[in-house]
Amino acid sequence: MDELELLKKDWVKSGDTFEQKSASQLYPMLQKKSSSIVKMLFYISIAELVFLLFCNFTPFLVSDDYHEKFNNTFGNGTFNKILLTLSYAVVLVFIYFLYKSYKTISVVDNTKILMQNILKTRRIIKYYVLYNLLLIVIIAPYYTYLSVKTKSTDFDISAMSTFELSKFLGIVTLLTLLVMAIVYGFYSLIYGILLKRLNRNYNELKKIEV
Repeated sequence: MDELELLKKDWVKSGDTFEQKSASQLYPMLQKKSSSIVKMLFYISIAELVFLLFCNFTPFLVSDDYHEKFNNTFGNGTFNKILLTLSYAVVLVFIYFLYKSYKTISVVDNTKILMQNILKTRRIIKYYVLYNLLLIVIIAPYYTYLSVKTKSTDFDISAMSTFELSKFLGIVTLLTLLVMAIVYGFYSLIYGILLKRLNRNYNELKKIEV
């Protein structure tokens, strides 16, 4: 049992005078824990950016054939550039907001402001996860279409019957949903665990505020 749980038990057992003292002791601990959680979220987002850069650029650096095949299949057009720029921009903005939240939580000395920043951090994570899921909905069908259009796959849409086309679109939809489920599971595991701890801190702060 950690120090916070012990202090809470003493808080329940003791009278009103000690209850006020406990609240003043509990706040710095909750602040420190919340700050550590947001700091960890910040580091994870940095690692995600590095991983994204590695995945996007390493294949082009190690293989000219891959670069040529990718360009032949998906092109090097405006949409691809916009998509890539948007992806990095969103991650960088996400990192900035997490860093800003961490700095605020680290120095804030007001319970209400700390609670607001915890809520803000939760919203930042929520919007970021939703953005990534939306991106998959856009990217998966688009790149599948380009693959078929350039005949880099074994599928020829023009030669398909209505049933075969429906079957093909169904498979694409299922694969898109599967990828979305995997991504959602990843974020639920990585960010979800830390957000649950942040939520616990928020609930404890609500008790202090009351």
